[in-house]
Amino acid sequence: MSKASKDKDRRAVVEELRREQERAEKRRTTMIIAAAVGVGLVIIGLAAYPLLKDARTQSELGGRDLAGLGVPAADAGCTEVMATKAEGSADHRPEGEPLAYDTSPPAAGPHYPTWAPMTRKFYTPQDRPEVGYLVHNLEHGYNVLWYDESLADDDEQLAVVKAIAQKFPGTDFENKFIAAPWTSEDGAPFPDGAQVALTHWSLGGTNGNPEGQQGITQYCDEVSGEAVADFVEDYPYTDSPEPGAS
Repeated sequence: MSKASKDKDRRAVVEELRREQERAEKRRTTMIIAAAVGVGLVIIGLAAYPLLKDARTQSELGGRDLAGLGVPAADAGCTEVMATKAEGSADHRPEGEPLAYDTSPPAAGPHYPTWAPMTRKFYTPQDRPEVGYLVHNLEHGYNVLWYDESLADDDEQLAVVKAIAQKFPGTDFENKFIAAPWTSEDGAPFPDGAQVALTHWSLGGTNGNPEGQQGITQYCDEVSGEAVADFVEDYPYTDSPEPGAS
């Protein structure tokens, strides 16, 4: 083999080694970049998780942030949720007929043929409809926050009730919520110390209740947006005898 031919082969080998070295260097660079991107995504994911979790929680509650309104649930003096057998579904009575209920306030029972509109979320003692209309709202899946006369005279707590009601705007079915007063003319007072009552007419299926329809009630000494959030999450409008009605 001639010297020229040997030099040519040597250069070819050197060139191939150089190319292989370049390819190896590119692979190392790609792996380093990929690892850095992976670490960055993990860091971003860990930082974003609490925000995503909170956003998911708020989404489940229709975007409402109730926890900052009023006192924490642990400080509100709320009773355990109480359930009583519910009767009166589709039991429509003539408007104006006096209606008596076994609990104060009622969570179910006979009611008037019409109901309060979804657009109205807060009532005062001066403009609240008769209780028989609001019981019909309960049959449709509404959660009702009742406040007693002592709270009605407390401007600070009443402002919190209004703020809670404003978190359920419009006619979206997930916003079936009403805040209304309970007066001495309506029936017996709340238990000692309680100024707030939350009520819901439960069909039972949502909560695995084998007992059929139940009236759900929880009393609280003070207003708590967090307690309201827990209640409406546990008892959505779908858990009611007539969830498809407005």
